[in-house]
Amino acid sequence: MKEQVLDYILVPFGLIIMVGYHGWLLHRIINHPTKTIVGIHAINRRLWVEAMMEDTKNGVLAVQTLRNNIMASTLLATTAILLSSVIAVLMTSRGSGNMLGLVLGDESPMGFSIKFFSILVCFLLAFLLNVQSIRYYSHASILINVPYKKISSPCLTADYVARIVNRGGYFWSLGLRAFYFSFPLFLWVFGPIPMFCSCIALVILFFFLDFTVEFRATNDGNGVLHNNDEEQAR
Repeated sequence: MKEQVLDYILVPFGLIIMVGYHGWLLHRIINHPTKTIVGIHAINRRLWVEAMMEDTKNGVLAVQTLRNNIMASTLLATTAILLSSVIAVLMTSRGSGNMLGLVLGDESPMGFSIKFFSILVCFLLAFLLNVQSIRYYSHASILINVPYKKISSPCLTADYVARIVNRGGYFWSLGLRAFYFSFPLFLWVFGPIPMFCSCIALVILFFFLDFTVEFRATNDGNGVLHNNDEEQAR
């Protein structure tokens, strides 16, 4: 019973830290995108789309670039569904609670079933997010070669195509982040202490990967992107 208390305390606290950090990150992306890597990438993707659609000679380069993104999303989606199948087999196999003898925490069959099910849900979510990323990138690979200046349609603009590409990038980032989330859940199989420590380590790692200082300093000086950062990152 004392070992189960660790699961009741450390696991929810570790998840709260992870979710709280990403909630704060989302707030920073929406309000101050030029201070985050995600926001900067969104601005750069928008500028890239505008540059590709300005000249029809860039059509092959644009399609090849989007194809590389589709291949990356396909690789992550395939890996996610493969790992989901492995976790499903482990869940259905008997004696899962006896595989590990040095687990400090809940070792009941129900506890192991909850742990494996959490990992399974995480990988399935990663699969769905990467499939959505493939969907948007595939759609953008068609639209980016349309001569929108000759057609003059209000339904097709560089801004619209940039939003499609950005959505594909957002879903790819979320799918990759779902893989990161699976790491603490996997360590939860070995006990709540490794799971909690991995949550702390990932949050520290995410902070250095998600935020930047150099880009903000250069833009504060000339004011080109600083004043329109919210509009550019949408």
